[in-house]
Amino acid sequence: MTENNIKNETNGNIKISDEVIITIASVAVSEIEGASCVNGTLNEIAQKFGKKNFAKGIKVTVEEEITLDVNIVVDYGVKIPEVAWNVQDNVKKSVELMSGLTVGRVNVHVVDVAQKKQDEAPAVEAQDEADAQEE
Repeated sequence: MTENNIKNETNGNIKISDEVIITIASVAVSEIEGASCVNGTLNEIAQKFGKKNFAKGIKVTVEEEITLDVNIVVDYGVKIPEVAWNVQDNVKKSVELMSGLTVGRVNVHVVDVAQKKQDEAPAVEAQDEADAQEE
């Protein structure tokens, strides 16, 4: 577990663990419509293939600035670049606002597309089917 230090000459140091940064980033991803962090099922599959970074969903690297690698699943039908840009922006703002640390990069890796479940079909399709039956 790595800790990110914030120095305060008057009162001492503040240490923020990578797990805290990961939690903030995860919540920030969940706030974006059409995106979600890699879930437990994908984590289990990834672990079977030895993909440790994929399995964690979010990886934090600290050098001069923080770099976040975020693995997401997007909903089918969304504009992937738009969703990814929104994730980058929200993760960067949230981590910087809550931690006071500087985020240099947020690398978004789209690892899967979630298909809509049958019961989540749009109402328009249901209406089209009803109209077709009437004819």
